[in-house]
Amino acid sequence: MCGIAAIYNLNKNIADNDLLIEKMMNEVRERGPDSYEVYKNNKVTFGHRRLSIIDLDQKANQPFYWKDKYVLIFNGAIYNYKELKLELESLGYIFSTNSDTEVLIACYDKWGSDCLKKFNGMWAFLIYDKKNQSIFASRDRFGIKPLYFGRIKNKLFFGSE
Repeated sequence: MCGIAAIYNLNKNIADNDLLIEKMMNEVRERGPDSYEVYKNNKVTFGHRRLSIIDLDQKANQPFYWKDKYVLIFNGAIYNYKELKLELESLGYIFSTNSDTEVLIACYDKWGSDCLKKFNGMWAFLIYDKKNQSIFASRDRFGIKPLYFGRIKNKLFFGSE
């Protein structure tokens, strides 16, 4: 069980979300005692508290970066990640971790939003596309891992609680 939170700025102004994300992440501190990290730019701020289960290596910490294209925060488990990893490796993908996190983001890189059709598991995640400055958000089909969102003024807020 991990804790995720994000703030997406709808306007073009540079926003300082440091205090807001810190407050949000403090609310989920019990969900991820193993790591706490933040990614931010002028458009988005992602926070992640990690409970290490599948891959204990720090290379699997989040926010997870994919080839300077995407940033991912993820709570959950992709049960069939080993099979998906083999499929992606057969397509030329190379992995640096043993985590379902890296497989998830590689699936998104390969299949876009259709990656959801391939997942067996429980999840809530957000992917920030740096080039398009957009967010792709998803939760599992049954809502086992919740993903809440709302808008306040010119910001969208996301969180696992």
